[in-house]
Amino acid sequence: MGDSSEAAGSGRGAGPIKGATLIAGPTASGKSALALELAARTGSRIVNADSMQVYSVLDVLTARPGATELSRAVHLLYGHVHPSTPYSTGAWLREVSALAERGELGRNPVFVGGTGLYFTALLDGLSAMPDIPAAIRAGWRARLAQDGASRLHAILARDDPETAARLQPADGQRIVRALEVLEASGRSIRDWRGARGAALVDEGSAKLILIEPERSGLVARIEDRFERMVEAGALDEVRVLLALGLPSTMPAMKAIGVAELAASIGGRATHAEALAGAKAATRRYAKRQATWFRNQLGPRWRRVPDARSGLDGG
Repeated sequence: MGDSSEAAGSGRGAGPIKGATLIAGPTASGKSALALELAARTGSRIVNADSMQVYSVLDVLTARPGATELSRAVHLLYGHVHPSTPYSTGAWLREVSALAERGELGRNPVFVGGTGLYFTALLDGLSAMPDIPAAIRAGWRARLAQDGASRLHAILARDDPETAARLQPADGQRIVRALEVLEASGRSIRDWRGARGAALVDEGSAKLILIEPERSGLVARIEDRFERMVEAGALDEVRVLLALGLPSTMPAMKAIGVAELAASIGGRATHAEALAGAKAATRRYAKRQATWFRNQLGPRWRRVPDARSGLDGG
């Protein structure tokens, strides 16, 4: 992909992106502030690696960079996808590759976010997947909405039992993905995942930083931040999102806090109950993130207790 041989990483070149910094961590861990400080020091560009911050509408609720942050560094792949548009790790990786090909990542880009699969895709490559015709995609999503995940899981168990055995019957999104790949290509999604593509980032020249904050401090930051989100207009964002009339299966509808604030808007919960529920959901999400990072990223990542430690080491 491309034929430039610049070692500094100003373009995709003949090989992977050189000199990148990757910053991972759970929500509210300070990773975005660390990325901004590093980028401001070096003139690097910041690339979003969070699956929810790609969506428009949810500026506040997904903690996307605000005007002050945007004025300090170029930010890429934030808020550019409408909530009605299906989006995947593969779509994100293709966009990063296209930016690199055009030289729009600049030198030594900083990737930051909380979506672990984005980082493993950068470093290890991603399995090629077939193009899914819109009619097939829409058909299975309609079946999910009509019949529920468990019935679709039974269909998958009949047609691709090994894949079905690896999925929870309630995991509608992954079940639908497996079914649409099977229908579109005639091959199991496991076969497609067996052949990985090339790494997009050169690990040897990259800085890999994983923020692992102490739990009690992280919980305090989560609770304070969510209250500030509500004060900054998160409820209005959820109203706009609900007005789009999207299926509950769409990824943007699963953003942390949407269900709880929607319940408050719809009169199914008090404001206090919604706030407490959203904070609890955020805490659980942060715990899942931390567990995934701990188990999946491995020893090649430099683990730091806070953003300041990442800055001092960089």
